[in-house]
Amino acid sequence: MKLSVLASGSKANVTYIETSQHKILIDAGLSAKKTKEALAKINRDIADIDAIFITHEHSDHAKGLGVLMRKYHIKAYTNQKTWQALLPKIGKVDTELCQIFETGELKLFDELQVLSFATSHDAAQPQCYKVTEVNQSAVVITDTGYVPQKIWPTLCDSTVYVMECNHDIDLLRSGPYSWDLKTRILSDQGHLSNSDSAKLLANWVGDNTQYIYLSHLSKDNNTREVAFETVDETLQKNHIHHVKLMKTQQNHVQELITL
Repeated sequence: MKLSVLASGSKANVTYIETSQHKILIDAGLSAKKTKEALAKINRDIADIDAIFITHEHSDHAKGLGVLMRKYHIKAYTNQKTWQALLPKIGKVDTELCQIFETGELKLFDELQVLSFATSHDAAQPQCYKVTEVNQSAVVITDTGYVPQKIWPTLCDSTVYVMECNHDIDLLRSGPYSWDLKTRILSDQGHLSNSDSAKLLANWVGDNTQYIYLSHLSKDNNTREVAFETVDETLQKNHIHHVKLMKTQQNHVQELITL
């Protein structure tokens, strides 16, 4: 399995995952043109993408979806409620490319397994994904106020986590956002803070875990250094020393890694 975070942040989110037979995207928050350019930076061709899995309908996760589907005839997967929210926004697309992937389902694509699981965000029916090939897996978690404990066992010991670390609580509280927006971000339907994510990761990381990408960092309420320090401190306190923390940033394509 190979993975690259093509975009991460409040403006655009796209993760590329490659297995022996498939090349997929989690979310499509970049324009089609920028998605093509991002893939070229890791020496991959957009024409080879065979599926896109959408977490929810917000534009920073689905901005490029309509053009990608129309221009490259790529199948896209998400649940029915999210499709209902997406279709008025993305323009006319071939309905045969709109694949239903309900929350909690496990779909098999040859050697590739994709599990969808519920998240909590102010969207129609948000969900995230765990992608598995043989004994390697990638968990991509973004835009959620919390992760229900009942699904923790499913997410444990993944090879790589692309994990939302949206904000530092103190920076958010003292920052320029309105009180209503701060309350929304801090709510169960908002975003995971650095400390929230650190605690979750301390419970999930196992012997097989190699990488953690700190993703979806707020430009106004976080920094790469603060997020790294918060997560690293928690992992060290829990005697987790073998995992490499990766700092993502907006408008920057991460190197393609082989798991």
